[in-house]
Amino acid sequence: MAAAKIKKGDTVVVRTGKDKGRTGTVLQVLPKDDKVVVGGVNIAARHRKPSQSNPQGGIDRFEAPLHISKVAVADKDGKPTRVRFETRDGKKVRVAVKSGEAIDG
Repeated sequence: MAAAKIKKGDTVVVRTGKDKGRTGTVLQVLPKDDKVVVGGVNIAARHRKPSQSNPQGGIDRFEAPLHISKVAVADKDGKPTRVRFETRDGKKVRVAVKSGEAIDG
């Protein structure tokens, strides 16, 4: 299996869809489904009936998963960039293609 180019904690930019241009931090990566959950992006709402666990009921809002191809890692200037892997000081590191800087995360 290939190494993950987007990891939990990365700052990403949404490239397509209703949230295009918005940025957020990756909260969860779902590699089996090729999806990521980004904080504050792709908010979905579910109307819940009152139940014993939730006697009030109401509208639950939560971040729904996005396909990983819809997001790109944000470079130091906040613009989207692709990621490549390089060996630096004997270690495999993720590097932003635009700036050439290592991505810590």
